[in-house]
Order: sequence, then C-alpha cells, then structure tokens
Amino acid sequence: MEEERLKKIAELREFLEERIRSLEMEIEGLRLVLEFVNTLLLEKSFKRAEEIVPPKAAETAPVTAPPIREGARVIPLKTSTGEILANIYIENRNLHVIPEADKKFYTDTPPFEAFLIDKVLSRMRDVDQEAVKRGELIPEEALSFEVKTEGNLIREIIIRNITPQRERELRSAIRWTLEKMYEKTKGT
Repeated sequence: MEEERLKKIAELREFLEERIRSLEMEIEGLRLVLEFVNTLLLEKSFKRAEEIVPPKAAETAPVTAPPIREGARVIPLKTSTGEILANIYIENRNLHVIPEADKKFYTDTPPFEAFLIDKVLSRMRDVDQEAVKRGELIPEEALSFEVKTEGNLIREIIIRNITPQRERELRSAIRWTLEKMYEKTKGT
C-alpha cells in the first residue's frame, strides 16, 4: 500500500514538473508578445530615421521560388490587406521563410534585427541553450536559425528544431515583422 502511494506521489511530481515547464514556456511567449506590443507602441509614437531616409535601391537579381518540398506544409504570410509577403515551409521541426518573388526585404530594415532576430529568435535560442546546460534538452534539439542573404537582401530564413508551441508564435512574429518591413519599403 505504501509503495503504491509513493508511486502516485512520484507521478504527481512528474506532472507538476511538466506543468511548470509548460507554464514557463507560456510566460516566455507572453513576454515576447508584450515586447511586440511595446515595440509597436514605440514605432507608432516616434518617427525613426529609417522612415525619413529611404532604404537602398532594390537589387536587380531575380528571385526564384524554391522547389516545394514534398511533405512540407506551406503557409502564406499575408498583409492585413491580403497581399502575400512570403511563404513558410514547415517540414519535420524546421521552418523555412522564403520572401515572395516581387518583395524585397533587407536585414537593415526595422524591425528585422531589433525584433525578429534579437527579441524573438535569439531569446528562444538562449532559452534552449540554458535548457541544454541544465540537461533538460540535448544540443541537437535546441533551436537554431540562419538568415541567408545576398548582400543585405534576405533570401531565406531557416529556423531549426521548432516545437509545436513555438510554431504559432514564430509565424505571428515573422508575419508582423515582414509586414512592418514592407510598409517601410513599399514606397521606394
């Protein structure tokens, strides 16, 4: 009887530890959303130098769409008016963002570096690296990312080892970032 009771207590402990991890991930997501809101408020409240000085002229190299990978889910990222900015290809635990052929996105156009790279992707990577250090995650499962460019023109964003919980958050952050970047450059 005592052994069965101890087993149930151990199961309860496992459940509580898992729930704590889940809530910590949710809190991290809420912090990112809060930072997004703060960034949006800052952008709407002040006129930045990038809004006064137009970005560099578009490069003339043609953009070719990548072949659609078999078994990959394709999610179009659209503006609030329905214009396609990019496509996300999700296969296994990897996410590839390919800008639409007629869109030019540059790494130096806000909020790419300050928001998407620094506040979203780098923070997720750092959280996973801490989990690796604590032994909660193996290094091969930690989130990593790469931005493929020609000069400073973004050709592809690759994010590896995404979790289902992070997929939605990433899609939202990437769509918002690209839409803001597009708004800043579509007049040039």
